[in-house]
Amino acid sequence: MLNQFSRTQLLYGAEAMEKLSASRVAVFGIGGVGGYVVEALARSGVGALDLIDDDKVCLTNINRQIIATRKTVGQYKVDVAKERVLDINPDCVVRTYKTFYLPETQDQFDFHDYDYVIDAIDTVTGKLGIIEQAKEAATPVISSMGAGNKLDPSMFEVADIYETSICPLAKVMRHECRKRGIDSLKVVYSKEKPKRPLEDMSISCRTNCICPPGAARKCTERRDIPGSTAFVPSVVGLIIAGEVINDLTGVR
Repeated sequence: MLNQFSRTQLLYGAEAMEKLSASRVAVFGIGGVGGYVVEALARSGVGALDLIDDDKVCLTNINRQIIATRKTVGQYKVDVAKERVLDINPDCVVRTYKTFYLPETQDQFDFHDYDYVIDAIDTVTGKLGIIEQAKEAATPVISSMGAGNKLDPSMFEVADIYETSICPLAKVMRHECRKRGIDSLKVVYSKEKPKRPLEDMSISCRTNCICPPGAARKCTERRDIPGSTAFVPSVVGLIIAGEVINDLTGVR
């Protein structure tokens, strides 16, 4: 019967669509990369999505995050993403967690419940925790490396962490994964050398912070505030989503 996923089924077949409908995927980080992952998974017919992020939509997110509009500024990202997913597929089971994933919050999640885990967060400690939990549960995991300060979306590729080069985040992750005995990790990364963002205080969050008072995590607390574009994080997110869909269905 004709439905919103009929065009996908023409390529993947009915059996693959049933696998997607029966799959539960966790997306950690609903930002520039993770938002596009969620979008593509919802439009591909994934039956259950767990969305994990404690952040709210900020005005400065509008340049790159699919869930960010003037209307959604100030709302929790997971709430906005859930509403969007259900507009696409009302049958999708969406669970939201207003949680910043760290070792002290990881007990909220049982990775055995997931068919796939996506790491789209930007803190090394959190990324390593997600990867270790996924490996312990024997759950497939894919991790996004650095997407900030990049301008060429065509340079992103899928690789094992130990095959990466140039990317500063991938270098740190290689070292930490080796220390922890993690022998493989699928990642999306770029060999493009990061561009140094301009120090323009007239538009810098450091001097024009618009985070609400009492915000748990402010971007001004970061060592560097990265620049980003509308077209780099989106490409990374869609590459990740494609890998997840193909791995879940076994179709290549």
